[in-house]
Amino acid sequence: MNTLTIPPSRIAQYWALTKPRVTQLAVFCAVIGMFLATPDLPNWKILVAATVGIWLLAGAAFAVNCLVEREIDSRMARTARRPMARGELTVPQTLAFSGVIGGMGMWVLYNFVNPLTMWLTFATFVGYAVIYTMILKPATPQNIVIGGLSGAMPPALGWAAVANDVPMQAWILVLIIFVWTPPHFWALALYRRDDYAKSGLPMLPVTHGLKFTQFQILLYTIALVATTVLPFAVRMSGLIYLASALTLGAVFLWHAWRLYRHYSDLVARKTFAYSIIYLSLLFVALLVDHYLYF
Repeated sequence: MNTLTIPPSRIAQYWALTKPRVTQLAVFCAVIGMFLATPDLPNWKILVAATVGIWLLAGAAFAVNCLVEREIDSRMARTARRPMARGELTVPQTLAFSGVIGGMGMWVLYNFVNPLTMWLTFATFVGYAVIYTMILKPATPQNIVIGGLSGAMPPALGWAAVANDVPMQAWILVLIIFVWTPPHFWALALYRRDDYAKSGLPMLPVTHGLKFTQFQILLYTIALVATTVLPFAVRMSGLIYLASALTLGAVFLWHAWRLYRHYSDLVARKTFAYSIIYLSLLFVALLVDHYLYF
């Protein structure tokens, strides 16, 4: 029986280019950074403008990523439905879209936030769209580690938006996401290893095997739990955050241990899913503790 396939609208295709679910998590971390940058509530005008500007530039970076990796995406089941992989958008259309929303983001940040936030966000755009996507990702299985800095920047961007400065506390938040990224992404790469083998990208499970990747996830998760203690150690947060970080970290360690000792694709999926919940709840705990601590 034939079924009628309704093509997605042009708006939906451009929206998909921005990888909205990934963008939402990045912007969420940036917003938490805005609140943590001040003992009071941040100025709502700066909060809105910074959120919009960071969102636009993040979307522009992901659009470039979709453009560069369109052939790779077409060979992977997870990404084959992306607009560029399906040929629904042309290269000029995607470049124009990325340029327009990226330019709008820079304009908003420069005029309604501050130049520091604009330049830091633009540097993050270059780090992800050019250094990670075009250079590191196809060159080394450590791509997600080295290139993880660009994905870890949102809290610093949010902090800069409110304080016009990026102090040590902001870089601690960046470090947490930087250490979180490898176990998060490698859990996905484990159960999508056949996809990555088809893509030709040198992802760790493909180049070094499952067991090595599982061990690396365990090591990075241990390092992550240790890193999340830093906000308490430097008196940036109090006992509420510390208890939350240790509890959430213990669950993450349990997932990583199961992944190492009793691997299955289902365990890898659950580890990946929990890693997203983990980061979200960790930053919520920072926010709650921030206002109760102060």
